Amino acid sequence: MTSRFNGRTAALVPLALVGVTVLAGCAQGSATTTTGADGKTVVRYMNFTSNDGHEKDLDTIVAAYEKENPDVDVQVETIPYADYFTKLQTAFAGKTVADVVDLNYENFVSYAESGALAPLEDVDAAPYKDTLLESFTHDGTQYGLPSSYSNVVLYYNKALFDAAGLEYPTADWTWADEQAAATALTDTAAGVYGDFQPVTFHEFYKVLDQAGGQFFTEDGSASAFDSPEGVKAATWLVTKPGTVMPTEADGSSTPDFDKDLFSAGKLGMWHSGIWMFDALSQVEGLDWDIVVEPGDASKASALFTNGVAVTAASKEKEAAQDFAEFLTVSPTAVDTRLASSWELPPVADEEALAPYLEQTPPANRQAVLDALDTVALPPVLAAQQEMQDAINEELSNAAAGRKTVEQALTDAAARVDQLLG
Repeated sequence: MTSRFNGRTAALVPLALVGVTVLAGCAQGSATTTTGADGKTVVRYMNFTSNDGHEKDLDTIVAAYEKENPDVDVQVETIPYADYFTKLQTAFAGKTVADVVDLNYENFVSYAESGALAPLEDVDAAPYKDTLLESFTHDGTQYGLPSSYSNVVLYYNKALFDAAGLEYPTADWTWADEQAAATALTDTAAGVYGDFQPVTFHEFYKVLDQAGGQFFTEDGSASAFDSPEGVKAATWLVTKPGTVMPTEADGSSTPDFDKDLFSAGKLGMWHSGIWMFDALSQVEGLDWDIVVEPGDASKASALFTNGVAVTAASKEKEAAQDFAEFLTVSPTAVDTRLASSWELPPVADEEALAPYLEQTPPANRQAVLDALDTVALPPVLAAQQEMQDAINEELSNAAAGRKTVEQALTDAAARVDQLLG
């Protein structure tokens, strides 16, 4: 398996984009008391991933860990995602941070660079999918462990393909294959479109990787996406609206527009995440399946992953790491996640994932795992949101015809270079 590095650091992808400025000296000081009144070792875990529906699932995993480790008391603090990173930063600053904390990709990079996280010692890599485990390394050191992931695949409407006399997409498809099918499927008079792929930062860095380009130079000192490969990638995105895909004027930027269009049987192909499986499976009469997204120079799939890390301030690093490993890849954790559809566990053993693969629809759930073989990694800056906004705005300018693709990328690169300083 390979992991394609597209960003400034050796890591993977975001669950959500939250700019984090890590407080100076946040790795100094110590966490709170590590021994309970009953003499047990206390491991404190601060998380957002179980909030809003999976609190009992986390309780199940914690109870199983404490049963196997009766001398350890795991104390859980669950915080809504909207408040989590503010409270985490405050805890670091106040030297009250927990032993184990949840982090998504961008925040992991920020905290790892600051020295706030403890290196993990002698992690058994065998249970983990290697591309996911690699996502939580920094400068060659394992500073975190993946806890769950979702990814992006190509959905397709089988009935529309049948009506058009087209073969279904396969894992060998290229952009050219997708474009030909999208053109054949599009019937604007009937309100049917062949394709839907958002013209956004998240799609751009991925298709840039598919085209064989890089977002930054090798040393990370400047942008590199205003290249022939970048022009090809941006052109692939911006020429879809108004041809094989609805435009913003058609409402394509409104919430759930793409999901509703696909659910109504009016969309032939759709680039979206696996979190849509449950909703689509409830649409009566909708015949659909998935495949790994087509590539150009190579394959590259976007993932959204959460992880856990042990804080440098922890006084119980060994116990904290032991709990983190149990939380991420123990049989209890895997079974609990699969039973409750709490994202996917980061395990390499496909036998453990058999219950997930056997569920339908979609029939080709194997594509979810196959997409992990080659992943696109996002560019990361301290000014993350500003970088995304610059890319989104310039891509929008190109899609609307206000600028050529070349000019839009030149202007976007200049704006990103300013953020690099």
